[in-house]
Amino acid sequence: MSSFSLTPHPRGVVWRRGRLSLVISPRLLIVTAALLALVLLLGVVSMQVGTVRLSFGEVWATLAGAAAEPRHTQVVWGIRFPRVVTAIFCGAALGVSGAVFQSVSRNALGSPDVIGFTTGAATGAIAQIVLFQAGALQIAIGAVAGGLGTAALVYLLSVKGGVTGGYRLILVGIGVGAVLGALNGLMLVLGNLDNAIAANLWLAGSLSARNWAHAVPVMVGTLALIPAVALLARRASLMEMGDDLAQQLGVRVERTRVWMMILAVLLAGLAVGAAGPIAFVALAAPQLVMRMTRSRAVPVVSAAAMGACLLVAADLLSQVLPFTATLPIGRMTGIIGGIYLIWLLTRSKQV
Repeated sequence: MSSFSLTPHPRGVVWRRGRLSLVISPRLLIVTAALLALVLLLGVVSMQVGTVRLSFGEVWATLAGAAAEPRHTQVVWGIRFPRVVTAIFCGAALGVSGAVFQSVSRNALGSPDVIGFTTGAATGAIAQIVLFQAGALQIAIGAVAGGLGTAALVYLLSVKGGVTGGYRLILVGIGVGAVLGALNGLMLVLGNLDNAIAANLWLAGSLSARNWAHAVPVMVGTLALIPAVALLARRASLMEMGDDLAQQLGVRVERTRVWMMILAVLLAGLAVGAAGPIAFVALAAPQLVMRMTRSRAVPVVSAAAMGACLLVAADLLSQVLPFTATLPIGRMTGIIGGIYLIWLLTRSKQV
């Protein structure tokens, strides 16, 4: 068994064991750990809120299998815990997806909801709802298929000389997203009234009435895909310095870019299939994390933690607003995201 060594590095400490090496940034570890702790805290607080009010201790006891009353088990395990799990993994999936697209496009605006991949995933999901009256699993499959189809179309239209990325990818994605948005509206108009209403409510983006049929696919998919993204993250970081330099360092640039896009689209499609189109999270999570950690690498785990934190916090806020109307989570994140996007555009040197 080979021993490991630790050596100083400008960004922290380098951990080496055999041929493996990893740069460990203390600041990155602290920020990520703090975000994960905050997600846990917000999740427990969110499970306290509702018609049946529960204390912090009652929630923990119920999760541990020591509920004081049988109804606590039904409320927590049957209603509130699946909702929180869905929020956590949808947020994590969107955060990582946004980090990948911002790295691939080398632009802070490179987000699946801006480029149009979220709209494409919504097209697949709406088709399942309006045309086939599908359940949660079929909607998730439709969203993933729609996202992959949109990604393939955007890639083929934006590739030039065997290379894609940058503003060309963003502009083509915006155009394709606009066409698919019109197609989504057409399906709502032509579909059965009840199905159209259900699809329209789903389009608002919501975590209400989420059960394990929604939570399990996005949880399993996110846990499976994030390690694959992390394995490619170092190559993606090298590609941000320029394709020519990355090729000289042995990176297969376009192949890596394609695989990163596929993984990011799968993550976005899973999130859309579980909760509907959720704006802002994929756009903001990577940028916020990079400002907090001051790291230049693709923020995979930290972006997942930030995305989960943002979505759980937004869901909790939507439940405790001081009026009786229920605000869909997608509308709330859209309002916040619009303000953030305006601020980002006014400060960007690339626009």
